[in-house]
Amino acid sequence: MEHLVRSCYKQGGYVFAKKAEEIAREYNISRIARLASNENPSPPSSPAITAAEKVLRQANRYPDERVDVLTRALVAYHGDHSFVTGVGMDGVIETLIRTLVEPGETVAIATPTFSFYHLAAAAQGAKVASVPREKDFSVNAENLTRAGKKAKVTILCSPNNPTGNATPVEVVREVLEGIGGVLFLDNAYVEFSDVDYLPLLKKSDNLILGRTFSKVHSLAGLRIGYAFVPEWLQSYYQRAGTPFTVNSVSAAAAAHALLDREHAMRYIAQVKRWRKRYSDEVKYPVLPSDANFVMVDVSPNTGDQMVEKLARQGVIVRSCRSFAGLPDHYIRVSIGEDWENELFIQAINGL
Repeated sequence: MEHLVRSCYKQGGYVFAKKAEEIAREYNISRIARLASNENPSPPSSPAITAAEKVLRQANRYPDERVDVLTRALVAYHGDHSFVTGVGMDGVIETLIRTLVEPGETVAIATPTFSFYHLAAAAQGAKVASVPREKDFSVNAENLTRAGKKAKVTILCSPNNPTGNATPVEVVREVLEGIGGVLFLDNAYVEFSDVDYLPLLKKSDNLILGRTFSKVHSLAGLRIGYAFVPEWLQSYYQRAGTPFTVNSVSAAAAAHALLDREHAMRYIAQVKRWRKRYSDEVKYPVLPSDANFVMVDVSPNTGDQMVEKLARQGVIVRSCRSFAGLPDHYIRVSIGEDWENELFIQAINGL
């Protein structure tokens, strides 16, 4: 019966890094540096944990379908904007495309970038127009705008995964003014940069800013994403979403995570400090980054070769081979705990 499977799922799919347990077992290493998934190495804040524990006792009931506890917290934190939520940034992307894109319509994507954009568009039956970035991975506004004129949705990640660079506000504004549909600007890593795209919301009714609690707020395991959306889109997005998508435990934890700004600021400071150390101390070229990771050019090694060499030293990093349009000699390395980062520098410099 395999012939019943849709063609877009016959091959490919999202590529995951090796698990720490696999590396530990394979190489008999007891302590593994987990630097492949751009996670915050710190546990969630105390307010988030306390709120989650309390709501867990009521998990026999369905969650609030509108996730009011979280949307109210987002308004209190960010100001009077319209918000939607989803199961991680992935869930927001998937629901957004489901809301707006008919089968056969176009989604334009600035590449190389996060592979799930393409997967979500293909799942909706959309055509994908890949728009290559420049050699330095910056965005050519003219090229992206040209593709975006014919697209229902244009997707731009900034800071970009896996290259780490942020797109200047002026370039985003130029794209916004020239495309024919909406721009989904994925800001999963924006807290680690000095770029502020929020003022663009005041003058644009075709801008969506995606955010996540997975990184700066330490809630990757609870899968909470959200987006600033134009007011006209909010009710349609909610209509297209799967019922009760965001569970009550995750919503409560996320709402209360926003109360602990110090928790976020500590990791932001950690990221900025270690990005500089990676750049100064790693013997391979480290690309400038505005995110909680860096991309490293490990040529003449391939990304896969370097991942394997580092795994033998107890360090898990991400090969960038699966990022379409990216040469196969890069790895992506997260900012983890101090000992993890020290071990990475020692390991890669010793190879």
